Amino acid sequence: MTTQPPPPRPPQRPRPPQGAFYLVERPRRNRQSPGLRQLVRETALEPSHLVLPVFVAEGRDRREPIAAMPGCERLSIDHVVALGRRAWQLGIPALALFPVLPEQRKDRLATESRNPEGLLQQAVRALKQAVPELVVITDVAMDPYSSDGHDGLVENGEIANDPTLPILAEMALAQAQAGADIVAPSDMMDGRVGFLRQALDDAGYTRVGILAYSVKYASAFYGPFRQALDSAPRHGDKQTYQMDPANVREALREVRLDVAQGADIVMVKPALPYLDVIAAVRAAVDVPVAAYSVSGEYAMIKHAARAGALDEQAALLESLLAIRRAGADIILTYAALELAERLQGGGA
Repeated sequence: MTTQPPPPRPPQRPRPPQGAFYLVERPRRNRQSPGLRQLVRETALEPSHLVLPVFVAEGRDRREPIAAMPGCERLSIDHVVALGRRAWQLGIPALALFPVLPEQRKDRLATESRNPEGLLQQAVRALKQAVPELVVITDVAMDPYSSDGHDGLVENGEIANDPTLPILAEMALAQAQAGADIVAPSDMMDGRVGFLRQALDDAGYTRVGILAYSVKYASAFYGPFRQALDSAPRHGDKQTYQMDPANVREALREVRLDVAQGADIVMVKPALPYLDVIAAVRAAVDVPVAAYSVSGEYAMIKHAARAGALDEQAALLESLLAIRRAGADIILTYAALELAERLQGGGA
C-alpha cells in the first residue's frame, strides 16, 4: 500500500511580537505616498471654490497696504481691474467688493451708496467691462457709507430695522444697474432678503442673485476689516443685530428664513471658529453654503507666520480645508490669490 504524502500546510501568518495584538487593519497603507493620499482624499479645495474680497479706494494708481492684514491693500479701480484679470486667470470665479470712502462722503442715510456714479458702482462697471465672465459680488450694508458706522439706520440711538430696508433696496438696485451679478446683504436686518428680492424683481433684475449673510456673529475677528474700511461703529456695538456667538439653533432659524425669502446662497461669518455652525447649516438647507474666512482669521495666521510661529502657506491651506470639510461650498478668503497660485502649481 502506497503512503500518500501529507497535504501541504497553508502558509502561516507571522507571529506578532510577544504581548502585542495582531493588526487586521492598517490605515497607514493609504498614506504611504503622495499619489495614494490624493486618491483617497475626501475633501477637495480648488480655486473655483474661492472668492477674493477686495477693498476699493478712490483715485488712480493707488495701493495702500493695510497694516493689520499683511499682503492686503486698498486699491484704486485700475488696480482692482488688474487683480480681477489675475484672479480669473488663476481660476478664481468671483470678487467681492468693499468700498473705502473718506469721511466727507458719509452721512447718516448712507446717501453715497445709492449714487449711480459712486465708487462701488464704478468699480463694478470697470470689472464687468474688462472681465465679463468674472462674477462680481457687492456688499449691501450701510456701514461703509454711514457716519454712524452701523449696518442700519440709527434713530434715537437705536438701529431701526424697517426704515433701513428701503435704503438697502435702493443700494442693491444701484449695484444691479451697474452690473453686479450677486448682491450680498451683510446687515442682518430682519426681512431684508425678501425686501431686496421683491425690489430687484420689480425693477427687472430677476437674474441678479442674493448671497445672504444669514449667520453673521457679533465677532471679535472683524477688527482688521473695520480698520481697512474705517467702518467701526462710532457709538455702541452691533450686538442688537449681529448674532450671539453662543447660539446655533438661532443660526438655523436665520438661514431657513432667508431661503424662504429668496436667498440663492447663504453664508456663515466668521468661518474657522464656527465650523460646527457651517456643518449644521449645510445639513439644514439645500442651497449653496458660503463661509467667510474673515480678516481676523487671516491676520492671525499672517502675523504668527511673521513671528516664526508657523508655516504660513500650510496653515492657510489647512484652515480652508477645514472650512470645506465642515460643508462650505464657497469660501471668501483674503488668501484666495496666493492659494490659487499654489493650488494651480500642484502645491496642495
